[in-house]
Amino acid sequence: MSRKLTVDDIDDLRAYERTRVAVREQMIELRRRRRVHLGPFISVSFENRATVKYQIQEMARIERLITDEALEAELQAYNPLIPELGQLCATLFIELTSDDAMREWLPKLIGIEHSLVLTADGTSVVRAVPEEGHASQLTRADVTSAVHYYRFECTGDQIAVLAAAESVQLACDHPAYLEATELAPFTRDELLADLTG
Repeated sequence: MSRKLTVDDIDDLRAYERTRVAVREQMIELRRRRRVHLGPFISVSFENRATVKYQIQEMARIERLITDEALEAELQAYNPLIPELGQLCATLFIELTSDDAMREWLPKLIGIEHSLVLTADGTSVVRAVPEEGHASQLTRADVTSAVHYYRFECTGDQIAVLAAAESVQLACDHPAYLEATELAPFTRDELLADLTG
């Protein structure tokens, strides 16, 4: 059964407004468990059905989207970020806070969309691939985007390795940004739930 969202999964604006405060509190905690800081200025958020639904609900609220057609456009844009069994989906943010830093780093990080890898006990297990629907919009010859969307396609054997490992790391092997971060146990639990249901 697909995990993708449909128009019927999205609350209308009045219904969402009634639950928004509670939903926001839940999403802050969920996103904390699913966010990995990678080096000094990159973070990676692993998406799931709940995080994507929240994003669409907030977009619908801000943009006052009330028609099925408008919601369908959002669903087409965001549904690819919901992982199916055996997948992880992630959003990478290059969090630079000044124009000078952006001018310095965004050209240096060209190709970062091919540089994320999950390792288990120091051994590479699975490399992320750019999400096709967004990659063509974000890849340029002279500068990279500050946001990238990824998918990890895991085999059953790779999932077993990640589940059994003492240490699982998210690493970036881009030559200009060699960084790795060990995943917290609660983050591993979230990702294994994505992979196995």
